Amino acid sequence: MAAVESTPKTPRRARRASPKASECIPAYGAGAGVLSFRHGLRVRERNTIDRALAIIGRCLALNRTTFATPDAVKTYLQLRLAGESIEHFSVMFLDVQNRLIAFETMAVGTLSQTSVYPREIVRTALAHGAAAVVLAHNHPSGSVQPSRADALLTQTLKTTLALIDVRVLDHVIVSPGEALSMAERGLL
Repeated sequence: MAAVESTPKTPRRARRASPKASECIPAYGAGAGVLSFRHGLRVRERNTIDRALAIIGRCLALNRTTFATPDAVKTYLQLRLAGESIEHFSVMFLDVQNRLIAFETMAVGTLSQTSVYPREIVRTALAHGAAAVVLAHNHPSGSVQPSRADALLTQTLKTTLALIDVRVLDHVIVSPGEALSMAERGLL
């Protein structure tokens, strides 16, 4: 992952985030490893990293980035969710060619659970005109093993979204060190 070059068209916040990213990647590697040091940073530095991740997410959506492999999806979701200290349930909304339309956090919970409302996911999928979704949530505990509740929620959302012709491509569980694709494990 290369640092963002400062050009006149680069937003000022991105230019400020770039030097921090350049320091972090050689020390911690790209991907989820970068997030493992966040807890030792000052609030201002964490906020800068969070802004940089938000800018990256917007660029991916604007550029209509295609997520063609589970590894690409897992890497993106690790960058977005692995550093969270409480559970977040998020959805990648995709078009018919698996290009990112939007990434939205649908629910924020506690250390070990969150409440997800299928109606809100259906409403948001329709609002974005999504053809497919990738469900994702983090396990701050570090274990990526899906719980029975994770499996039940996945099936409920898959059935519900199928009624409006939106495919559930995967449900990815993220921890600071790894990510599990339920589709790759045959759990979808």
